[in-house]
Parts: sequence; structure tokens; C-alpha cells
Amino acid sequence: MKVTVLGYWGAFPWNGEGTSSYLLEADGFSLLIDAGSSTLNVLQEQLDPLTLDAVIISHYHHDHIADLGVLQYYRQLKPKGLPIPILPIYGHQEDKGHYESLTLPGVSEGRPYVEGEPLDIGPFRLGFLRTVHPVTCFAMRIEEIKTGKVLVYTADSGHLAAFKEFNEGADVLIADTYLLEGQENHHAHFTSKEAGLMAREGRIKTLILSHLPQEVDLDLLREQAQHHAGEQVAVLLAQRNLTLTI
Repeated sequence: MKVTVLGYWGAFPWNGEGTSSYLLEADGFSLLIDAGSSTLNVLQEQLDPLTLDAVIISHYHHDHIADLGVLQYYRQLKPKGLPIPILPIYGHQEDKGHYESLTLPGVSEGRPYVEGEPLDIGPFRLGFLRTVHPVTCFAMRIEEIKTGKVLVYTADSGHLAAFKEFNEGADVLIADTYLLEGQENHHAHFTSKEAGLMAREGRIKTLILSHLPQEVDLDLLREQAQHHAGEQVAVLLAQRNLTLTI
């Protein structure tokens, strides 16, 4: 399977690049994970948005759903009479208003996911973990069913012991890393130290630092994470169109 970073800043876009969004592809199936600002523009560099097969949303903060509505409008208006499939958009139901907005008649259909219940979407099997965040948010463990390869996306979270088991043995971990070392046990986000230790403890092969802070030395952020992850983990900074084959 192939994962591509579309947006990676936390909270708001910066220097012309957008917020959290990732494209996961396998066996001709494309799954969009979150849809932050600038998603639609960058997605078009990878594929025709009309061919997107499904979307899944970790939570309903604006930096993770800013382009979801425009993606719906694109699919509503762009075809000009050509039929396209209804787009399934998966989200949790603990925010009724936002969940209902996932459905746009004739365009998209909201579908629920639930912690503790595995969910198959195309070639992928997903599990969910409720995170530490001011609003309900779920991390995702995504396995390519055919190969057993695993991607974990923490979404937004502060330190949570349950991630040790949730991350175990993943090939790639995309981790919310919004804070420098020294601000541990934050109520909403990981520090570079916490992200690095998660990767070490989970025996992760590649750690991608994402949901990045705008006015922090990102080389220092990566160096701190690498120090705590150890040499056995490849630590990368997320960037637009960064692509990994897992």
C-alpha cells in the first residue's frame, strides 16, 4: 500500500501548505484520511477526486475537515451529467451535527465507525482508539488485509498509555507532533519526545512527524524525536506529497 501526505500543519495552513490530510492507496482503491485545508488542491496532483473511493474522518475540528465540504461540492458539480458513485464518508456519531453533514444527497453518504469494532473499507481493515483531545477523536490502525502491512495514524492526541499496544509492530506511524520536548502530558498533542518513545516502544519501522507547529525549529523537533526513537526507527518530517510504499 502507498501513503501520501497531502497536508501536515497543525491548526491552520502555513506558507501555502495545508493541514492534516493523507491519501492511502492499494489495489486500485483510494482512501482519504482526514480532509484539512488545501486537501482538494493537493489531492488533484495525485488522482482525479471523482475517482476517490472513500473518506474517513478522525474528528471534526476544522483543520481536519476544512476541505470536506468543497470535496462534496466538487463531486456534485464537476461531473456535468456524468454519473459517479456515492462517496462513503466514515465518521464517528458522537457529534450529531457534524456526522449528519457527511451526507449530501446524491453525492456522499455518512457511515459510522465505532471503537472496538473492526471496519473493512476496500482492501483495508481498520481499528480505532479514542484519543486524549478536547473533542472526541479516534486514532486509526489500518492493515492492508492482503499483505498484513500496518499504518497507524494517531490523529490528534496527548499522551495515552493505550497507544503502546495499539501501535505495536506497525510499519509506519504518522504521529501528531505539535510540541517540543519539555511539554509532555499535554491535553491535546504529543511532544517530540513522546512521539519518539511511542515509536521505540511500538517497534515502529518509520515514524512520520505530522500536525506540525508553524513557528518552531522543525529540524530540532525531528532531532528530539529521533533521539528518543533510537537508531532503529527512521524519523521523517511530513511534507507535501511525501509518499511511502509500505
